[in-house]
Amino acid sequence: MSKRFGKVEAVRDLSFEVQAGRVTGFLGPNGAGKSTTLRMLLGLIHPSSGEGTFGGRRYEDLPHPSAQVGVVLEEASFHPGRTGRNHLRVLAAAGDHPAGRVDEVLETVGLTTAAGRRVKGYSMGMRQRLAIAAALLGDPEVLILDEPANGLDPPGIRWMRDLLRSEAARGRAVLVSSHLLSEVAQAADDVVVIAGGVLRASGPLEGVLGGPDGPMTRVRAEEVRRLADLLRERGMFVEDERSALIVRGASPEAVGAVAAEHGVALSELVAVSRSLEDAFFELTAEAA
Repeated sequence: MSKRFGKVEAVRDLSFEVQAGRVTGFLGPNGAGKSTTLRMLLGLIHPSSGEGTFGGRRYEDLPHPSAQVGVVLEEASFHPGRTGRNHLRVLAAAGDHPAGRVDEVLETVGLTTAAGRRVKGYSMGMRQRLAIAAALLGDPEVLILDEPANGLDPPGIRWMRDLLRSEAARGRAVLVSSHLLSEVAQAADDVVVIAGGVLRASGPLEGVLGGPDGPMTRVRAEEVRRLADLLRERGMFVEDERSALIVRGASPEAVGAVAAEHGVALSELVAVSRSLEDAFFELTAEAA
């Protein structure tokens, strides 16, 4: 998909897939085009070219959208005079969902005891839980959550992480846009990184963290300098890290084979990866 606003190209030739049964983190700096992409997916903005689909259909062509796609956008709004339960009852009636789903989703998000209170008295975190309850009403196949942890305290953030994992385990495709990289790293199976409206990386989390050079290995040995020379002779890219070596583009098995061949005793041999934060900044540095 692409989207142009006048002379500004907000999104350019963006293409990725979100798989059922997996949590996909949608990442990018402010102004990267994440919100524009989500709005194009949901038919709130028309793409300049291309299209986003759910099982091959555009959102506006789905026969029962709220039963197929559950959505939480950042600017979720509520009638302040309604109770949490009545807010969900209205949505259930409008979406032709069973009335019994209201109490089910209230229990799922932990708002059962607060369901009779007016929404104007809810904290920001409680409103966020109510928005998630609304997204779950139709028992959808796909969940799209834009900054779902906004307003949640640390226990609430942990609850959110567990919810994402459990919904994916039920077979749902879960797409999460978030600035909380540490939370995405703990919850996501796959990540999509965009910057400047352009795709920078897409795929399983482990693959993105591995970097463009492939796997990395950390190795420690008493004869560390000799080992470094032996690895370089094999064409491996070796970096010094205090008393250890970082070998880029080589698996622990490959490094261990060289050490064993030359009788070098090892005290550590492990696969390592970048943190999601390191990967994010490397991938988006050019756009920044």
